[in-house]
Amino acid sequence: MTGMLGAIWGLAGVSLLLVSAIYRLTPLAADAFSHDLFWYHWLSLVFIIFFMAYAEGYRGFQQRFSPRVAARARYLRDHPAFLHALLAPFFCMGYFHASGRRKITSLSLTAGIIILIGMVRLVSQPWRGIIDAGVVTGLVWGVVSLWIFSIKAFGPGRFEYSPEVPGEGER
Repeated sequence: MTGMLGAIWGLAGVSLLLVSAIYRLTPLAADAFSHDLFWYHWLSLVFIIFFMAYAEGYRGFQQRFSPRVAARARYLRDHPAFLHALLAPFFCMGYFHASGRRKITSLSLTAGIIILIGMVRLVSQPWRGIIDAGVVTGLVWGVVSLWIFSIKAFGPGRFEYSPEVPGEGER
């Protein structure tokens, strides 16, 4: 029971984090359209949306983050531990009980995202809204891919992604 509740809490917590970011950024992205947009704004908007869909959505979330989070939630279900279940969103994101490389990568990526958030806040509209539109696109892709991988992870059969925990080899 602890494992299943922890897995659900982990996936819900990560999903809520992403959905919260979408909720907070969408009005800022929409605000860009209240400004006069010139051809170079529109060109930048299209470029940023496609770039972020590919780089953040497909490469970042669909190929890396989402399968790993789902694999770690499945691992938590199958190997219940009270502390892991209590801190399940952090466990699923790889902040602890992970390979050394995974912990460093997770912490470095988080630090990088925090720095980028601070830098984007300094950008004025409509450019901030254009950037935020790309970020929202990537985040929506990320939430959808997380849910799809989670369904696959908890379905019947094998799930071919490694949870990257200590003592468990890469699959």
